[in-house]
Order: sequence, then C-alpha cells, then structure tokens
Amino acid sequence: MESLASKTRHKCFISYHHADEDEVQQFIQHFDHDRDVLIARGIGASMSGDIINSTNADYIKQQIRAKYLSGTTVTIVLVGRETWKRRFVDWEIAASLRNTSTSLASGLLGITLPSAASFSGKKPPARLDDNTDGKDGYAVWWQYPSEAQGLANMIETAYDARTSKSHLRDNSRSLRLRNAS
Repeated sequence: MESLASKTRHKCFISYHHADEDEVQQFIQHFDHDRDVLIARGIGASMSGDIINSTNADYIKQQIRAKYLSGTTVTIVLVGRETWKRRFVDWEIAASLRNTSTSLASGLLGITLPSAASFSGKKPPARLDDNTDGKDGYAVWWQYPSEAQGLANMIETAYDARTSKSHLRDNSRSLRLRNAS
C-alpha cells in the first residue's frame, strides 16, 4: 500500500451531503486510513435536526468553527449531485472561511464524487463557487483523485492558499437558511 506518512498529514474537515455518506466513507477509508494522506474530521450523518439552533449568521459560523472545525486547516467539500442544495454544507464552508482570534481560515477545496462525475447537472455549492476561479481563486474544484499523491498535492495547495491567496477569500454571501428544493 502506498503511504505518504513521511509528508505532513493535514487535519481536514470533510463537508458533504448525507445522501453521499457511502462514497464519503470510502474516501475517508481509502485516503485517511489506508493511505495516510489526511486526518479526516467531520460532523457525520448521525446528526439530526439543527446543529446550531440559531438564525444569527455570525453566531452560526462561530459555533461551527469552535465546535467542529477546531484544529483543522483544510476543508474538503465532497461534491455530489445535490450537495449545492444543503444549508449545512454552506454553513460549514462559511465557517471554514472565517478567521478567528485562535485560528486562520481553512484552506478550501472541492472534489467531485465519482457518482456525480458524469452528471450533467452537477454544480458546486454557491459559496465554494464564489471562491473558485480556475486555478486563480482561493479554492479549486477538482476531479476525484486517482491516487494518494494527487490528493496530497490538492490538500497542500489548499493549505498554502490560506496565506498566499487570503486576499481572494470571499465569504460575503448570506448564509443559506433552508435547503434548496
């Protein structure tokens, strides 16, 4: 098995739509447990109801950053067919893009899940899209990696953007308060 244990393994928050749980777990198993590319963190599908019972955007972002993103440096948005519709994904991205007194904003990257790769209607969550501009944005939307080194390079690019491209970070969009239909 290929291992990148000699390289820096970043703690990555994994943001996704619960409908893609099986593919997300395969991603984590393959790239975290089997290949040692990253240390995966996330909220998980077992969550029910509101994770933050508030409509105050600053409070929501602060709570997600403190409770779920603490210690992570890169947020990976695993993009399925309907990920763009999910308010929790939007909240997680918004919190990731936020500097706090104790941590820099996270690097941000989107990865298309295999089940959505040939889906003609796929699109990224709006806040991820706000931050992508080909390879010239704060974030990049990538195809699913075929090997561990490819993912390691994607994560390192997102990690470096935290400082080298911080001026391109766009978190101005209002939080999505409802899932799109």
